[in-house]
Amino acid sequence: MVLDHLVFRAEPAGDRCIGSMLHPPRCFYFFPPKDLFGVSMIVPLLNHHMKSLGASPTTAGIIGSCYGILQLFSSSVVGSWSDIVGRRYSLIACIVISALGYGLLGVSINIYIYAIARIPVGIFKHSLSISKAFLSDLACEKERPHVMGRFNAASSMGFILGPVVGGYLAELQGGFYMTSLICTVIFIINAGLVWIMPQTEEKLNIFSPSDSSVTLRINQPPDSSMRSHSLQEDDGKKPNNGAQTVWGQLISVFKKVTGVAFSEMWDIFLVRLLMAISVMLYYSNFALAMEERFHMTPRMTGFLISYGSTLGALAGFSLGPLSRLYQYNTYTMLLHSSVLTFFSILVYSVAPKMWIVILSSTFLAFSTSIGRTCIVDLELTLGEQHGSGTLIGVGQSVTSVGRILVPLLSGLAQEYSPCGPPQLGAVLALASIFLMYKSKLGYSYSSHKKLKAA
Repeated sequence: MVLDHLVFRAEPAGDRCIGSMLHPPRCFYFFPPKDLFGVSMIVPLLNHHMKSLGASPTTAGIIGSCYGILQLFSSSVVGSWSDIVGRRYSLIACIVISALGYGLLGVSINIYIYAIARIPVGIFKHSLSISKAFLSDLACEKERPHVMGRFNAASSMGFILGPVVGGYLAELQGGFYMTSLICTVIFIINAGLVWIMPQTEEKLNIFSPSDSSVTLRINQPPDSSMRSHSLQEDDGKKPNNGAQTVWGQLISVFKKVTGVAFSEMWDIFLVRLLMAISVMLYYSNFALAMEERFHMTPRMTGFLISYGSTLGALAGFSLGPLSRLYQYNTYTMLLHSSVLTFFSILVYSVAPKMWIVILSSTFLAFSTSIGRTCIVDLELTLGEQHGSGTLIGVGQSVTSVGRILVPLLSGLAQEYSPCGPPQLGAVLALASIFLMYKSKLGYSYSSHKKLKAA
């Protein structure tokens, strides 16, 4: 297991960060909230639209499952592809193709066109994952949780506002088509922002698996005099070589994905899977459980969910100070946030009073926001030789497995009790904590130490 075989290597402080970090253009932070704003406007309306097209619940479920399966297999492939062809090119391609999918969704007049429209979105809707890989390329290791936290916070802002606007538009005549059009326009604007985003020239130092220093250049044109000493990079990763064939890219993608799949990082991804399932089980029957246990109306339940989402967004801004408090020890932050998540879910599942539910929701919002950022940072630290795009993509595939399993697990647990899903989630969270503890008893590094797998 990766966490069992860790050694530390002292480095000069300058090798840890160049300056403090290579900051992305400010316009880049306007991209995630608009992306999720557009998506969250339309996603809550999909089931209603399928019903209006005459689809049965079974047909709607099959289409939804096919979308999840596409996301499961495409996230790691697209992430690895972004390592090969460059972040900018892959990001623009994903945004534009997704925009076409949402545009086709808006003009769907039958269920067949609707199903076809979900295919390009299912395959290429990975713009946020590629954006995270782009940020991880630019940020130095100790600043990465802070940068990722701000990115997640910005993303959450769009997710909070989107359903409200989408619900309002849905009440108008032709509201779904209007919502789809707005979503398409937002994606096209995002593609334009990425296209005009200023290119950044900087050098970063990384360490290859053989511990040799390699220079990366971001968005630099090929320089023949440097080829023997450096990798020419586009947006932090390998350039789009015009001579490279599509077949060559496919082979490279296959090698990178299988390299991660058969690496010793399985324990990290298992921790991610267990924690993802535990949190999704918490939310799987939240509205129904609130109604049965506390007789809450859907409107009040919606306010409580929005409250948690808002706190989660604010928690993203706390990653910088929190990282300094923990002396940039990502493993300890992840362990402590997982423990807090476990207790929050457990307390919610047995809470006799509404104020206890609100209190547990408050702590859960902070712990899950911090935990999501820490697990990504840990994956990037331990598997840096595989490429950030590939690692983030595989991580998204792992989470997609959880999305497929949760409906079944939640249904079985609800046969036992309305509190069954969160109680099962608490058990899985405890299992992930035990796995972290057994896999690695001592994991820490400071700004003068770099974590390396032995």
